[in-house]
Amino acid sequence: MIQNAKSSPQTISVLRLTLLNAKIGLLSFGGGVTALFYHEFVIKRPVLTEAEFFSGLTVSQILPGANVVNISVYIAQRLHGLHGAVAAVSGLIAGPFFIVIGMYLIYDRIIGLPWVAAGLDGITAAAIGLLGMLVLRGVHSSRNADSILTFIATTVLVGVLRLPLIPVVLCIMPVSIALAAYRLRRDV
Repeated sequence: MIQNAKSSPQTISVLRLTLLNAKIGLLSFGGGVTALFYHEFVIKRPVLTEAEFFSGLTVSQILPGANVVNISVYIAQRLHGLHGAVAAVSGLIAGPFFIVIGMYLIYDRIIGLPWVAAGLDGITAAAIGLLGMLVLRGVHSSRNADSILTFIATTVLVGVLRLPLIPVVLCIMPVSIALAAYRLRRDV
């Protein structure tokens, strides 16, 4: 493990903490955000020890909500209490918030263009095709009649008859479990 350069953690201002969270919020997309927090708050400017950071990361992963927001709250609360946590989370989400609003405004203006609608239809068709391929490969790999019947029943009830997915799954799930249990007893 990489050890902190200093034995005692430094301190940073609430403004600097907020700006660092804003930087992370703007530079991160998808996974890897935790590594940015580690780099900024343990390696680059050691305001937390590794043990403190990983303790906070563990708590962040256990709590409901986005891990990135939870780790931001943990770090800021340790450094500056409630007002630090509010400032840090505000910094973290402000940039992405305005980017999403800007993208919505652009989307709202171009959605009526024929080429945009055609492109979105193509993306939708590709997603449906990928999902269908995944389902068919799953059914094919199971190679038992129970799984195939479960797949067909779900497809007909939801896809053809347009029944709501959750009630269909809640009805088919116990049947599927019973069939799997029967198959296990039979094969033993």
